[in-house]
Amino acid sequence: MHGFHRLATCTPIVRVADVTFNCEHILELATEARRRDAAVALFPELAVTAYSCGDLFHSAALLNAAERGVQTLLERLPQDTLFVIGAPVRAFDRLFNAALVIQNGRILAAVPKSNLPNYREFYEKRWFASGHNLKGATIAFAGQTGIPFGTDLIVTASDLLALGVEICEDMWTTIPPSSILALNGATLIVNPSASNELVGKAAYRTSLVCNQSARCVCAYAYTSSGVHESTTDIVNGGHQLVAENGSLLLDAGRFCRSDSIHFADVDLQRIAYARLSDSPFRDSAEMLPAMTCRRIPAAPVPDPADCLRSFPRHPFVPDDHGDRTERCEEIFAIQTAGLARRIEHTHAKKLVLGISGGLDSTLALLVCARTLQLLGRPPHDLVAVTMPGFGTTGRTYNNAVGLCRQLNADLREIPIANACTVHFQDIGHDPACHDVVYENSQARERTQILLDLANQLGGLAIGTGDLSESAMGWCTYNGDHISMYSVNCTIPKTLIRYLIAWYGDLAGDETRRILQDIIDTPVSPELIPPDEHGNIQQKTEDIIGPYEVHDFFLYHFLKYGASPDKLLFLATRAFEPDFSPEQLKRFLNGFLRRFFSQQFKRSCLPDGPKVGTIALSPRGDWRMPSDASNAEWLRTLEP
Repeated sequence: MHGFHRLATCTPIVRVADVTFNCEHILELATEARRRDAAVALFPELAVTAYSCGDLFHSAALLNAAERGVQTLLERLPQDTLFVIGAPVRAFDRLFNAALVIQNGRILAAVPKSNLPNYREFYEKRWFASGHNLKGATIAFAGQTGIPFGTDLIVTASDLLALGVEICEDMWTTIPPSSILALNGATLIVNPSASNELVGKAAYRTSLVCNQSARCVCAYAYTSSGVHESTTDIVNGGHQLVAENGSLLLDAGRFCRSDSIHFADVDLQRIAYARLSDSPFRDSAEMLPAMTCRRIPAAPVPDPADCLRSFPRHPFVPDDHGDRTERCEEIFAIQTAGLARRIEHTHAKKLVLGISGGLDSTLALLVCARTLQLLGRPPHDLVAVTMPGFGTTGRTYNNAVGLCRQLNADLREIPIANACTVHFQDIGHDPACHDVVYENSQARERTQILLDLANQLGGLAIGTGDLSESAMGWCTYNGDHISMYSVNCTIPKTLIRYLIAWYGDLAGDETRRILQDIIDTPVSPELIPPDEHGNIQQKTEDIIGPYEVHDFFLYHFLKYGASPDKLLFLATRAFEPDFSPEQLKRFLNGFLRRFFSQQFKRSCLPDGPKVGTIALSPRGDWRMPSDASNAEWLRTLEP
């Protein structure tokens, strides 16, 4: 379903060296995993015997019982799901700590542990041999023959699901086996483990899982032995983790005293796209010494009917207040650092900024004021120009003027109505016709004033346009589309609201009041006259749809290459019941049409600082021909 595959992380109760008991609990969790449509179910290291058997691993009685236990599992495990279960395996006159990949009664692969810890509380080399150099081998085990055995195995169930295995300590090494497996095509790495609990170790373990999933551009699942292992010298906690390309999806509670199973849905379609677009991953694969991994075919795995993932409505905005505050501080620092460098380079005497009382010009105003403060320049080096036109309302005008006074900027007022009226006469346009000519003439008049004023004062005309407007092309070509430096160009509309609110929390009462009213004001270019009550009549989101929905589409479209049907699926989960699927489909249709048709404006955007991973600069992040067709994208939305 749209590339999502369900993983089950399982930590069963064990009795040390009681194989029959352990296999019964494995089967119980395996049955639940299959009932919930898990594609892969992961069990801990040496789950069949328990990890902490010590010298009992030298006992033929235990090893024979383990082999019989695996035979029982082969007969009774549910169908279709891939089960990864740890067991001791005898082969080549040695004993290996191995993970068995089982599906439909067959052992598809047996992967030995490469790196055996033999320090402090661990003594694995006393019992087990390393599988590091075992490649291309096969073994007989649990009544089956010709079982692929080695560290060179990738089990493939589809074009998206390619399963690689490393075991516990393997992840902690300088070059984990998972790195090699990922570069050979594994999209999902699983790690059956028996890592013990120490103060601070869980946090470090979690960091390793997340970082390795990011480094390998993969999904990574980890399951450890639980509290019923021997506690002679250590305690196990049953830690279960799932990460996807650096993002933690599951961190289950530890120290559970019963059978424990948790589920997470990983998006392997997203992984595939990230690898295509991630040049460091491609370069690493090209530089990898030749290694041929054996690809073991598996049967199709269960496809979940639902999705366990939730998707935030505002993916550009952190949910946590502390994270959001930190994000705002960093963005503001990047904006001011970029503008300060441009001022120093150009020896600009003034910053010239058009202010409207809207979100974008407000953020730009705050950035300009803080930058001058950073450079030790007086606040009146900021020339803030209000240019009332046909659609300016008292609310936005008063907010703009009030904020400039709070910041001690050099406030200037240059009305544009008369100039536009003369222009209409010059080109023979009826001013009663409120069409695109009527609107764009005002935007271009304002830009002409700002650019000429910047020339006159030896300054820089600062742009206010944001990422959302660039994506939708909601700007006037050679109007508000142009500036000498654009400080908001990579910040989406949904995030701008939070940046302004963050600044307001640090400001005085009057400034905070003005900023809050700006946040609450409907988004509008104010190019159409207000209604009979003096209120804004031209509301952007009534025309093109909600910015929060378009920002959602933009994020998943650019960052993960999501197809239209997947965008609609994700948006439905994020925005229902506030928007129906029919509404979201209409918004998506409009987003795709505008995104493709307005590329010509993005092809000549001015310079500006990149603050996040998503940007539309034609010089770096997004290169697209202005005459590209959107037909293939729109066809997928047709009934």
